[in-house]
Amino acid sequence: MPLARFAVSLRAALAIVLIATAATWSLPVAAAADKDAHVVIISIDGFAGYLLDDPKVPAPTLRRLAKQGAIAVGGMKVSNPSVTWPNHTSLVTGVRPEKHGVLANGVLVRGAVDAPVVIDPKRDKADLVRVTTIFDAAYAAGLTTADINWPCTRNAGTLHDTFPDTPESITYSTPRLINKLVADGLLTEATEKAFAAVGIVGRDHVWTEAACEVIRARKPNLLLLHLLNCDSTHHTFGPQTPAGYTANAYADACVARVLAALDEAGIRDRTTVFIVADHGFATTPKSLKPNVVLRQAGLLSAVGGKTTEARVNVVPEGGVALVYCNDPGTAETDRARVRELFTGKEGIAAVVGPAQFGEYGLPHPREYAQAPDLVLAAIDGYNFSASPEGEEFVTSNVEAKTSIGTHGFPSTMEKMNALCIVAGRGIRSGVKLEGVENIDVAPTAARLLGLEAFPADGRSLEAALAP
Repeated sequence: MPLARFAVSLRAALAIVLIATAATWSLPVAAAADKDAHVVIISIDGFAGYLLDDPKVPAPTLRRLAKQGAIAVGGMKVSNPSVTWPNHTSLVTGVRPEKHGVLANGVLVRGAVDAPVVIDPKRDKADLVRVTTIFDAAYAAGLTTADINWPCTRNAGTLHDTFPDTPESITYSTPRLINKLVADGLLTEATEKAFAAVGIVGRDHVWTEAACEVIRARKPNLLLLHLLNCDSTHHTFGPQTPAGYTANAYADACVARVLAALDEAGIRDRTTVFIVADHGFATTPKSLKPNVVLRQAGLLSAVGGKTTEARVNVVPEGGVALVYCNDPGTAETDRARVRELFTGKEGIAAVVGPAQFGEYGLPHPREYAQAPDLVLAAIDGYNFSASPEGEEFVTSNVEAKTSIGTHGFPSTMEKMNALCIVAGRGIRSGVKLEGVENIDVAPTAARLLGLEAFPADGRSLEAALAP
């Protein structure tokens, strides 16, 4: 191995050791940790809470689990912004983005003065998450842990098996797991190209079978599984469409496959299963282009449809948009100008300033570099585009090349509520839970695993727990 590559490999190995050690030091090893208990958390990305009440959704497995256990009535309230990585992190930390620090599907990078803020997804867990996760706590307590396609887990160091939700996921996965998928014919070879070739439906199949393999072979105390096809289909075709219903049915079948693996492993009676989602969905036939307005106001420059320089730029997150003032010398003036430009415009529900961020569970820009200077919130039916091209602020989603199905809206919108079912070991049957938030999942899972010292702002769902 060349010396440079050896040095990089050595640094990576040392980083993993240090992260694992830090996770162990971050809280006491729980003497009460139950090594005979198992928790499986399955996230069906984009499965809105309202879908289980829709008779057109073919989900017999989910409905059976809901009857056998507990369900969040009206869905589970999610975190802001209601997008994938922030909410998956809330699910496993029990705190909102204000504390855990994940505000987008990657790190929001502030560059030089007048450089536009961009999202970098190619980051380790240590770059993304600022607090202890449930898998950190379980690992520190001597329990076995695994994740399949869970966001913000790259190089976590506290997962015995990992297949992370990250660019180049094969590269960062546990080799024994990927090699088994190749041996079983689920992948043609252990490469990123082979994994990409299977498509989104195929990836859900691979991730499901990877979870089943880990369950059968290693019976982890904690397993996290994230399925993505529902989200992709809802974006492309919209929720509550024939394509959407088909995706819902496929997700239900994937859940059934995981339950069968628990039976095959002989641990079903010792396992609690959480079926959750990261956000709901809305239909958005109209699109807003705030970077066009900023370009017209002389606050942003673009070449070839790409933002090149920006005193101010907007990073869209579906139904909200994060506004960044990139010149500290003019930031206060620019913030006031942005308010003036967007207040009262078509499709804008609110222009939210830092003084209100606490109400939204978001960090203040004085305290966290990734925090925006303002947030724009859209009215139901509109989404945000990043494009600086054209002259119109409001266009169709087709013209703007944005999705017909969108999330990201403020979590107070009921359509953003997510599915939440808990069933199995330690859970009472037939329970209807009111007022559930996604920050309640981690403390409940910790309670079931005997991790009594787990720090969280959420509450354990005591009404669901068997006496």
